[in-house]
Amino acid sequence: MTDEFIISALALREELRDDYTRRHDHIAGDRMLWRAQSFRHLAHLLPGQTILEVGYGNGQLTRYLMQVSRGENPITAVTFRANVQRITELPAAVECLSALDLPGVLAGRRFDLVVLQDMLDHRTCVWLTERVYEMLAPGGKALFYESNPWNIILQLRRLVSKVLAGKDSRLLLNRIQLYELFSEIGFVRVFTVYEDFVYSPLSRQFTWLLRNLSILLENAPVIRTLSRSILVYAQKPPRRSEPLRVPIPAPPHLHRAVSVIVPCHNEEMNVGPLATNLRALFGDYIHEIIFIDDNSQDGTRAAIAALADVDDRIKSVYRRPPNGVGLALGDGIRAATGQYLLLIDCDFQHLLPEVRDLFDAIGTEYEVAIGSRFSRHSVMLNYPFMKIVANRLFHGIAQIVLLRRFRDLTNNLKLIPRMAAERLVLLESGFAANAEIGLQLLIMGYRLKEVPISWIGRGYDMGGSSFRLLSEGGSYWRVLCRIWLRRFVGVGVYRDVPSKPRGK
Repeated sequence: MTDEFIISALALREELRDDYTRRHDHIAGDRMLWRAQSFRHLAHLLPGQTILEVGYGNGQLTRYLMQVSRGENPITAVTFRANVQRITELPAAVECLSALDLPGVLAGRRFDLVVLQDMLDHRTCVWLTERVYEMLAPGGKALFYESNPWNIILQLRRLVSKVLAGKDSRLLLNRIQLYELFSEIGFVRVFTVYEDFVYSPLSRQFTWLLRNLSILLENAPVIRTLSRSILVYAQKPPRRSEPLRVPIPAPPHLHRAVSVIVPCHNEEMNVGPLATNLRALFGDYIHEIIFIDDNSQDGTRAAIAALADVDDRIKSVYRRPPNGVGLALGDGIRAATGQYLLLIDCDFQHLLPEVRDLFDAIGTEYEVAIGSRFSRHSVMLNYPFMKIVANRLFHGIAQIVLLRRFRDLTNNLKLIPRMAAERLVLLESGFAANAEIGLQLLIMGYRLKEVPISWIGRGYDMGGSSFRLLSEGGSYWRVLCRIWLRRFVGVGVYRDVPSKPRGK
């Protein structure tokens, strides 16, 4: 096939995709926002990184990419259709190009991130992915939104179409072909995220229901293969591993005001990268970083000491038995001297760019910011399904018994004023302390902002988690019962948890 034929096929795909969206998808705006948010989370977008959107069509995704990136990332949008006038609704900062070849007008340019949606088929996939690979900078990431080839319903429809019409006009790749394609071209870290159970057309009621069930459906074994679409993530091999080097200036009220509290148990591999990236991104925010070594049996203590030797903002707390995340958090809170406390797990270095959203929330209309794994715009990878079920059950019942609406207050990613932290009554020694903190802040009356984040399971180079569902689950329900007694009866072990001071 000639390049001209391929360009024509891609232009047709672009046109048919947008036409279908216009005629059949009444929630297209919401869907594009979900995709833009998932792109941002999975790419861990940093200010200044360059974005290339291939096949931008009607520009809907482009507008939302501009929105979620705060206008801090240069965006180049390419269409394969000839003589197309610029879409007037797109911000002036977006560079719009018509490409009759690739790289063509982009020859010699390299981008940090490339995003495409519904552009791969048998005719064009090799040509297109080769050129995406070529236009990526070393270490750059490509994200492909595609129809889900694992979906048995889609497979049956394709079979019927083939029998009745004699061919499948979309020529979609199957599962094996998709992975072989990315592997042969040279991409690394290739993985797939199931997403979007909101099929078109659906009523508003069913749309609301399926979107709220999406966290469960997208992570449920077998059921997740029925998702409407997939997101394929692929990375061009980097030249070498480098720390983040994009400092984000702190607003005046947060300048050198944040104490970062990090409980550590056998985290020798993680403390160094976490400290390095925290300082690179948020150096202007950081008053101190407090690592609480919770009786580690590896080289965590020595790693913390080495960091403290070269930076006086890094402080250490070495605990004696008994162990426990709750005990470590309590010691860290008591040791902190900053105006605000950022509670964070040691394995969260991959989502550090998203911590900025917590900082943005503080000082506006909110007093406390919590990273939510279960927002409609969150992305989850490798999260155990039974933990999702247990978490959603706990939060569902908690909302009913406390008569408040929230989605995820039990995550250990919280930004809180030190004044509020000092008023907490922490009794749980284990992971239930995360629920203890979140629910106490709720009933104390602080204005909480739940910020969507991504959650990525530990990789092979990050060690293992010590959380155990069966042994920890009962503690969460005990916390909820105690919170209910404090809120509605004013008795129990949390009776001394005060309300927020007026005017604060």
